[in-house]
Amino acid sequence: MGAPTIPSRLGSRRTWGIVAAALVPLALLLLVQYRWLQRLERVSAVAHRATLDNYLEAVVSAVELRYRTLGERALNLPPGLFENGRLGKAAYHFAKKGGDGARALFVVPLTGEGAGMPQFFDPATETLGARPWTEEVRAVYVAVAPWKVIAAKGGHVERAALQVEVRDPEHRMILNPVSDEAGRLVGLSGLIVDFERFESTVLREAIDAALPKFFGDDRARRPVVSLARAGGGAAVDLTGGGAAARRPPEATRPVGFLFPDLELGIRSGHETAAAWARRNFLLNLALSALLASAVAGGVLFALRAAAREMKLSQMKSDFVSNVSHELRTPLASIRVFGELLRLGRVDSAEKVREYGEYIETESRRLTQLVNNILDLARIESGRKSYRFAIADLEAVVGETLRTFRVSLAQSGFRISYLPPLEPLPPLPIDEAAVAQSIGNLLDNAIKYSGEARDVEIGMRREGAHAVVWVRDRGIGIAPDDQERIFERFHRVSTGLVHDVKGSGLGLAIVRHVAEAHGGRVEVASRPGAGSTFSLFLPLAPAVAALASAELGTAGPRTSEA
Repeated sequence: MGAPTIPSRLGSRRTWGIVAAALVPLALLLLVQYRWLQRLERVSAVAHRATLDNYLEAVVSAVELRYRTLGERALNLPPGLFENGRLGKAAYHFAKKGGDGARALFVVPLTGEGAGMPQFFDPATETLGARPWTEEVRAVYVAVAPWKVIAAKGGHVERAALQVEVRDPEHRMILNPVSDEAGRLVGLSGLIVDFERFESTVLREAIDAALPKFFGDDRARRPVVSLARAGGGAAVDLTGGGAAARRPPEATRPVGFLFPDLELGIRSGHETAAAWARRNFLLNLALSALLASAVAGGVLFALRAAAREMKLSQMKSDFVSNVSHELRTPLASIRVFGELLRLGRVDSAEKVREYGEYIETESRRLTQLVNNILDLARIESGRKSYRFAIADLEAVVGETLRTFRVSLAQSGFRISYLPPLEPLPPLPIDEAAVAQSIGNLLDNAIKYSGEARDVEIGMRREGAHAVVWVRDRGIGIAPDDQERIFERFHRVSTGLVHDVKGSGLGLAIVRHVAEAHGGRVEVASRPGAGSTFSLFLPLAPAVAALASAELGTAGPRTSEA
C-alpha cells in the first residue's frame, strides 16, 4: 500500500495533539492530587472531624425530614372541612393518612360553633371528639391560644408553613394553620409527637440509615452516638458503644426542629484516626485514578463527536444534492407540460385536463418538498405551530390519495385502500400537518418499493387511537436502521437504496407531527419483505378532552410544538 497522504498525516498529528493537550494537564493534575492527598493524611484529624460533623448533620436532617413529612401528610386538611359541620370528615383523613410517630392527632376549628375547642382523633373508633382534661389537653389549649386570638381579629394567613410548638418538652407539637381561599384563618390541625417512639425508633433508624454513606459496612469504623440534654446531663448511648461511649464526644450537634433542647454526640468507635486517614488516602487515590480514566474517556468521546459532526456535515451536503434533484424532477415535468400547452400542441379538452392534472400533481410534490424543508427549519427553531380542529380523518386520507393519483398512475403503481371496519369518530387534528405526514409515508413507500408496484393504505381503530397505516412490498429496512430512519437527514446506506433520491426529512417530520398530536409513529419491516408504517393519533382522552374544552365543536387552536 502507498504512503499516507498529507491530509491524513495532518489529521493524525492533529488528533495526537488534542490527546496530548488533554492528557498532559491531566497527568499534572494527578501529581498535584497525590501531593494533596499526602497532606490530607497529615491533617487526618480535621478530615475525620468533618466526617463526624457531616454524619450528625445527615442524621439531624433525616429526623427533621421524617417529622416534616409526617406533618405535611397527616395535617394537610382542606379548609372546607372546617365549614358547615363537616369537621367529622377529618377523622377519615387521619385514618387514611395515619400518624406513625404521633401520640395524638387533633383539629381545632377557629370559626363558627365550637371555635377553639380541640377535637381529638380516636384510632379505635376512627372518630373525632373531646377528651377529659389532662396535661396533654391543657398543652393543646395553650398552643392553640395565640391562633384563637389571630382568628378572632380576622387575621389572614397566606399558605402558612408547618408550625412547631416546643414550649412544653413533654408535649411537643406540629401545627398546621388552615386558611380559606381568601387567606382567612379557619382552623388548625395538629399532632403531638410520641417522644418514646422518637428515641427508640425514629432517631435510631436515621442513625443506621446514614452509616453506610459515611462509614461503609465496616463495623470497625462504626461510630458511637449518644443523646443528651443540651448544656449537660446524662447521655443515652444509642449505638451500644460500650467503653467507647464513656469517652467525651468528638463532635456534637443540636437535633433542632422539634427537639432544640436535645443534642447528639459522636465519637470514634474501634478505628483510630490514623487508620481512617490511611484508608481515606487510598480511597481518594483510587477515585483520582478513576477520574483520570473518565477524562481520558471524555477525550475519546470528544474525538468521536467531532467525527460525528463531520458525518453530519456530509449528510447535509448529500441533503442539498438530493433536494436539488428532487426539485428538478417536478420542475422539469411542469415545464414540459406547460410548454406543450403554450405551443398549442394539445388537440383536445381531455388532453388539456390531463396535462393540467400532471402540472397540479407535480406542483403539489414541489409544495410538499418545500413544506418539508420549511417545517424542519421551524421545528429546529422551536417555532413550529399546529392548528387543531375537529376533522374527519377518513376525508383527510381520501384527499391525500387524490393528490397522489396521477403520480401513482405515471409510475405504474397500484394502490389499495382498506377503510376501517367501523366509522372513526371525528378527532381534533391539524389537517394540513396530518395530510403532509400521510403524503410523506406514501412518498416513502413509492420510493422504496423497488420492483414491486403495490402499495396499501388503510385505517383502523386500536384502543384509544385512530391508526393510518401504509404498507409497501419493497426492499424493507434492517432492524438497526428502524429507529434511526426517523432522524433528520438519515437515509439507509445500503446498496438497495443507493440510487434512491430523497431529502431525508419526510419521516422526521412524520414523527414530529405524531408527537405534537400526542401520538406516535411505528414501523414494522424486514429486509426484502417490505415495510409498514403506522401513524397513531389519539382519540381520547388527552387530545379529545382538550378539543372539547377549548374548541367546542370545530374551533381552531394554535399550539407551539
